[in-house]
Amino acid sequence: MGLFKKYVNQTRKPEGFLGKLMVDGMNGGHAKLADWGMSHLRGITPETIAELGCGGGRNAAELMQRYPQAQLTALDYSPVSVEKAKALNAAVIEAGRCTVLQGNVAFLPLEDASFDLATAFETIYFWPGLPTCFAEVYRVLKPGGVFLICNESDGTDKTGLKFEKIIDGMKCYTAEEITSALCAAGFSEVRIDSHPDKPWLTVVGRK
Repeated sequence: MGLFKKYVNQTRKPEGFLGKLMVDGMNGGHAKLADWGMSHLRGITPETIAELGCGGGRNAAELMQRYPQAQLTALDYSPVSVEKAKALNAAVIEAGRCTVLQGNVAFLPLEDASFDLATAFETIYFWPGLPTCFAEVYRVLKPGGVFLICNESDGTDKTGLKFEKIIDGMKCYTAEEITSALCAAGFSEVRIDSHPDKPWLTVVGRK
């Protein structure tokens, strides 16, 4: 496996030195995408947030700034990502507003009906089966809770499909595929927003 392929494969589960480089890059490189996704969270004031597939923790930090009253739990299955997210959010962890956990989205170590908002930025590409994982998100959300998904690929763009072939275990989903999986998990009021100039995609479902 060439160096480039080794590096981009770190997007799935960052490990070692290359994984640390990837996490640092994702924190900055995906910021505009994530902020665009967050702009579609309209009319909610969550008190409890689950940031799933949190990577290096940048989006967790941004969510806590946007919702200063909220308690946030960030989760990732990469120890490298968890370490980075903890370091980046050390002050709010110390203040008792944030917890960072290592875990799997297919078996969330979170209580039933305990979150107002769940978010997933640039991560469902690697989730082990959308129906199973979405059902877990549904379980931990309170009635009326919101699930925000934000992807750089809409499942049809050439760049996304190119990386799908390079990165082991990656799957770029279309809006229709995401919506179908959300509905199968029990979500309703699914809303799709596409960027006017880029293949960016935001999907919001409500429990």
